Amino acid sequence: MGWIVAVIAVVAAVAATTRSYGSARSEQLAVAHAELTERQMKAAEARTAALVDEIRQLAHRRIPAAAVALSHSSAQVPGLREAAEVDGEAARLLTEAVQAARTAVIEERQRVDAAARAAMRGTSAKIQSLLNQSQQLLHELQHEYDDPRILQLDFRNELALRRTQSTAVLCDAWPGLARQNSPLVEIVLGAQSRVAGYERIKVANHLREERIALAARAAEPLAIALAELLANATAYSHPDTDVTVTLQQSGGRGAFLVVDDAGIGMDEDALDRARALLAGPSEVLLTELGDPPQTGFAVVGRLVTQYGFHCHIEASPFGGMRTILRVPAHLLTVLKEDRTLSALAPAPVSAQAAQAAQAEEAAAAPAQEPPRADPVAEPAGLPSRRRRAPRPAAAPAPAAVPAAGQVPRTPEQAESSWAALQQGTLNGRSVAGRAPAPASDGHDHLGDQDDQGDDET
Repeated sequence: MGWIVAVIAVVAAVAATTRSYGSARSEQLAVAHAELTERQMKAAEARTAALVDEIRQLAHRRIPAAAVALSHSSAQVPGLREAAEVDGEAARLLTEAVQAARTAVIEERQRVDAAARAAMRGTSAKIQSLLNQSQQLLHELQHEYDDPRILQLDFRNELALRRTQSTAVLCDAWPGLARQNSPLVEIVLGAQSRVAGYERIKVANHLREERIALAARAAEPLAIALAELLANATAYSHPDTDVTVTLQQSGGRGAFLVVDDAGIGMDEDALDRARALLAGPSEVLLTELGDPPQTGFAVVGRLVTQYGFHCHIEASPFGGMRTILRVPAHLLTVLKEDRTLSALAPAPVSAQAAQAAQAEEAAAAPAQEPPRADPVAEPAGLPSRRRRAPRPAAAPAPAAVPAAGQVPRTPEQAESSWAALQQGTLNGRSVAGRAPAPASDGHDHLGDQDDQGDDET
């Protein structure tokens, strides 16, 4: 019996030991589980805190910076602050939130810009119609009255009309004026007359064909584009400097209008933006043009896209900027001989050289006029006119023979005679009860307008 009791005791001891070991093991597992749970809770709290911080940065920095970057490409959009604390799905959702905000802002800006364009397009059309009516009335008054203030008012009306036309073109409206096929040099003169400081603009005609013209549908758009470029050139250059417009004709690439100024120039960022606008982007938002809006290059770019022009800007050898406006060959034509050109249009340089050569040949030929009885030396430095061909063989009238001792009239004497004639006309009108035109102070104030350019900086 004793051995049975011993066996039972051993079994009891083993069972007690087993239970003790199991209890200790359970306690260890419970402690490890508690520690793991605590670590998981701390990690979850850290991820939650990091996600909250990322959401806070998303609302306060990332989305506003993304909206600013739509207008300023150099603006930096921050990324995730602590990417390691945010899992992949949360990071992807945060990035998608930024993209969704950008898309929503772009769509809203486009909608607002379209509404603003529609409003400005309608308003510009009405203002342009009124200005055209005012211009017609002013032209009628110029034929009835000699008051120079009417001319000044007409010029200011022309400046306002150009501004309105530019706004209409920027808002996808028709320029508002139809023309016939127009000589290229006359289009340049028309653009010059729309710019304050027009007297500083010098036109150099290097066309090989004097009667080269622009197709009717592109005549007014080219005048608008060139006027915008001239406005920038005159506004951002010193008043004592000239702005040169050179007309050149290429073999098969059309014609070129080169505008040079001696202005303040542009830095690299402004030059890159100007080139982007002149290239004719598909869409330019009004809100991207600054405050006040700088519309000059944007208007030219819109016309470039619509009519096939090409415009390039670069540094000018005169110190300012050089703008090259190219007219493609398919928009050019040649006027018929029965169409007379404007008397103000400068002749091509080749034609001027031919006329100078003819004048030299005529000066070298022997004089055909009767000799004077008492020749008198002409003043030094003054040009003398001589006929290039003799008169027809007919008996000359006695008055055609110059009197002995008669000195040719100088340009200053001719100017004095015309001034006396005009003054006599004014005196006669004042005696008849008509108020004379106010005396001029000797200065031309037509160019004293605040017609600043838009883009050159």
